[in-house]
Amino acid sequence: MTAPEIQQEIERTRERLGETVEELAAKADVKARARAKADEIKAKAQDAAIDAKSKVQTTATVVSARVKQSPLLQRRWPVAAAAAGVVLVSSIVVWRRRKT
Repeated sequence: MTAPEIQQEIERTRERLGETVEELAAKADVKARARAKADEIKAKAQDAAIDAKSKVQTTATVVSARVKQSPLLQRRWPVAAAAAGVVLVSSIVVWRRRKT
């Protein structure tokens, strides 16, 4: 090998060694790795929360539409009105009996 070839080989070896040292330093930096992992887990949790919220909203919309179309709900108000009338009449009867 000639002197310039040896010099190029030394430069390539230095570059590879520098990259290896950087990789080892990154692996040794536990704090940074822990932060990166925490950020990753936080992002996944936020995505899961967004998905869950979307599913709940969709389900609520579907259930609300079904309830609004339910024949039981449409017939429920007359029953409630009748019950209120019965309570009113009973209250009047009880009040009059106590008065006398």
